[in-house]
Amino acid sequence: MYLAEGPRAGIRHFRPDDAEEFTARARESKSLHHPWLFPPDQLPAYAAYAGQLIADPAREGFLVCERSGGGRIAGFININNIVGGSFQCGALGYGAFAHAAGRGLMGEGLDLVLGYAFGALGLHRLEANVQPGNEASIAFVRRAGFRREGFSPDFLFIDGAWRDHERWAITVEMRGAR
Repeated sequence: MYLAEGPRAGIRHFRPDDAEEFTARARESKSLHHPWLFPPDQLPAYAAYAGQLIADPAREGFLVCERSGGGRIAGFININNIVGGSFQCGALGYGAFAHAAGRGLMGEGLDLVLGYAFGALGLHRLEANVQPGNEASIAFVRRAGFRREGFSPDFLFIDGAWRDHERWAITVEMRGAR
């Protein structure tokens, strides 16, 4: 069932039949996500979102699931803008759901995604772009071994405005040095 498993979490790809649970978890987590993140919280939006992750070869979407408790979805980690050739890089997007926040499941899930990205996907580098005020997200990538590489003003259009972002990255060599 899982692409990779840890002691408490497993990762798997998105499926169309995850729509009910995913959207319910997104609705329950609005206060946790706002103003940083807006995952689909209605069935048609989920269908479009998951459909892109499933069909687009430049994207890989992963659900982080609790191994106990029936495999409940704890959150998601997506690799977007995957580029091959001499770049071998992708950009992360992620979010925990409220019931799983602060329990370490997403950290374990990110470790599994990094292993999959640098192994099965053959990537060399992953980047995460984080708004400077999102302290939880910065701590999340820092704990995983990402390094801060810079600052990009007006980088992404989120919640009606162009937002500044810190650029964080990890390479396969950095992960191996941990």
